[in-house]
Amino acid sequence: MAKSRAQRKAERRAREEQELKRAGAERTVESRAQHDTQVPVSGDIAEIEAVEAGIAVGASEAQLETPDAPRTSSRAERRAEAKALKESEKRQRGEQKRREREQLDKKQKQAATERQRGGVTGFIASCWAELKKVQWPDRDTLVQATAVTIIFVAVAATYLGALDAAFNFLIKQIL
Repeated sequence: MAKSRAQRKAERRAREEQELKRAGAERTVESRAQHDTQVPVSGDIAEIEAVEAGIAVGASEAQLETPDAPRTSSRAERRAEAKALKESEKRQRGEQKRREREQLDKKQKQAATERQRGGVTGFIASCWAELKKVQWPDRDTLVQATAVTIIFVAVAATYLGALDAAFNFLIKQIL
């Protein structure tokens, strides 16, 4: 008979609780020992313990191999890997240079066509190219920026109007 979702969840919680109890007892012993010696576990020991824990759970050693673990390959294989890596880096550099050259050629061609145009048409074409680059705001941002601008102008107008009235009153009193 299949178990319900609630039954599986309850069983999982019970297993986790038991593991926490076991781990709690082990931690107190480990933490006391570490506290007494004030020497943390080294990275090598921690890695070995992690691999052992993974094997205990049922994972194969190949799955638990770390990227920096020494490889057991022949010298010829290592040389072939190094050569392939160099070749791929060389191809990537060549590809990057080709892309940069294409971009430079495109910019030079665009500049040449703009120089061939007349003054007014070149100016309008440049303006249009710059307007294509603009990142236009969305509606919410536009409404918010407009509201901030209107409020700032209203505050500034009120402040300047009050100063104008005060100085106008003072000048009339003096004259």
